Amino acid sequence: MVKEPVRRTGRNTAAAASGTPARLAAVAVESQAALLLGSVFVIATCGLIYELIAGTLASYLLGDSVTQFSTIIGAYLFSMGIGSWLSRYLGGSLLKWFIRLEILVGLVGGFSAPLLFVLFEYVTSFRLILYALVGFTGILVGLEIPLLMRILENRYEFKDLVSRVFTFDYIGALLASLIFPLVLVPQLGLMRTSLLFGALNVVVAGVALFRFRETQPYRRSFAGGLLVALLALGATFAYSERIQSYTETLAFQDQVIYSKSTVYQRLVLTKNNRELRLFLNGNLQFSSQDEYRYHEALVHPLLQGLPNARRILVLGGGDGLAVRELLKYPRLQQIRLVDLDPGMTQLFQHNEILVQLNQRALLDPKVEVVNGDAYQWIRQDTTHYDGIVVDFPDPGNYSIGKLYSTAFYRALEQRLAPGGRVVVQSTSPYVARQSFWCVAHTLAAAGFQIIPYHCYVPSFGEWGYVLAGRNAHWRPDASPLPTGLRFLTPATLRQMLYFPPDMAEVPTEINQLNNQALVRYFEEDWGPYSH
Repeated sequence: MVKEPVRRTGRNTAAAASGTPARLAAVAVESQAALLLGSVFVIATCGLIYELIAGTLASYLLGDSVTQFSTIIGAYLFSMGIGSWLSRYLGGSLLKWFIRLEILVGLVGGFSAPLLFVLFEYVTSFRLILYALVGFTGILVGLEIPLLMRILENRYEFKDLVSRVFTFDYIGALLASLIFPLVLVPQLGLMRTSLLFGALNVVVAGVALFRFRETQPYRRSFAGGLLVALLALGATFAYSERIQSYTETLAFQDQVIYSKSTVYQRLVLTKNNRELRLFLNGNLQFSSQDEYRYHEALVHPLLQGLPNARRILVLGGGDGLAVRELLKYPRLQQIRLVDLDPGMTQLFQHNEILVQLNQRALLDPKVEVVNGDAYQWIRQDTTHYDGIVVDFPDPGNYSIGKLYSTAFYRALEQRLAPGGRVVVQSTSPYVARQSFWCVAHTLAAAGFQIIPYHCYVPSFGEWGYVLAGRNAHWRPDASPLPTGLRFLTPATLRQMLYFPPDMAEVPTEINQLNNQALVRYFEEDWGPYSH
């Protein structure tokens, strides 16, 4: 006699020995159990995807902050706990409850991203709606696994049941965590991803409805709901680009001419009859009308004090606008730009309008473009540079905050040639006074001599920078500026060194990896100005 590969209770073993019909029945039971375990895998993947969508969407709409992800994940997990506790009250036909639940999860989770994108511009209490939806989704997802375990309890011994269910659960979670940032967000975007996985939940309900004999009495009544749910999700998926365009039309005052989700961020370009604007995750990065002020102030004070500079490193600045300013110095022989997002650098290498704006800077033979994490890259590089331009986004979360830490600045110091200098964009000394001086104090704590300065950029207000080096002595008339600048003059440079009382130095903590004080300051400073 052939031994069955899957362990059974004594009743099933006896049935299997009684003849072919009994063995077929046992095989059917095993097939149903396998389907349910497969369902565990699918719903675990869907559940984590909904959680990641909520956290990412909150970060996009409410600001790039670890607070968004932390509170969303906490609320979601707590809601799942409530759902698990509530599962004890589900009685009667458990498969019937399971089918209802999967349809509901598919609709709520699937439509979560489109709904939140649309509501963001219409409601004043967006956070309340966001957390209510996260909580409701979490409760529904929390009901799923306990319910499935109750359905499977007569098919496996308890120890096998627990090990198998949680194995499939964790494998599904791993898959979701890998494909979400690497495949789903860049290829589908948040809206299509939520709709796709909502449809998967509904498909799980359909499989359960049509593959189990005990569901036959209510198949007809559920089939219509299944079909409507799939059609609604599918139709919304098909029109998701139009919905996304509509929500971005509401979010941005000007015409959206380009939008794309990369692995790292959401890129949106808007245009009116005066200017072009770039937004990353909803935050303005530059306006073509006044970006020259920002980039001239970022680059030329550094280069003016380095008359013999030949090799320059740019960290961030994937738009190529800082590189454009650097290329005004014919003596430079090599410019290396390191930016995390290839979607950003490729856009500014190939988009006709943007290539005109940066004057083909990223296509210049002197320029080498590297896509990578600057924090890791700077530790592996062995080149020494005469000057380093640090043009990262503002430190709104820990992943960016580490790029403003003493650990990172000490690594930068190792890459400087003798007499070399660094310049760091350092947010607004007026709006974010603590943040600005924290950057300055952190550079000083890393061993640099520093020269803080600022200028007015109409799109941003007062904006700050810190020039740093082993010897940071600097005179505004040390060497002539390039011809053709639209903002900087020796007189302008002198004014940039003066800080009035409302921007004067204040005491701050040093930003270190183990405290990330700068992220906290940034949230305190900019919090009142958030949506």
